[in-house]
Amino acid sequence: MEPNQPSSRLTQRQQAEERTQQQTRPAAREFASAEELLRFDAAQTPPPPDVAERLKQSVATEPPPALPWWKRLFRR
Repeated sequence: MEPNQPSSRLTQRQQAEERTQQQTRPAAREFASAEELLRFDAAQTPPPPDVAERLKQSVATEPPPALPWWKRLFRR
């Protein structure tokens, strides 16, 4: 029985290491498109504060969207 004990200990140790690696490793994800990957990454990664501030300023100065042609037609 002695020859089996070291191998069983080794197997137990390997299984324990695999379990800890699986717990610490993030789950792998597959994305259908590059856009989906970018959306996921953007949701996980906040922009630097100076970039976020410039983006807010840019959006604030954006002109309102134009009315659809049919609303402009009947507005007169």
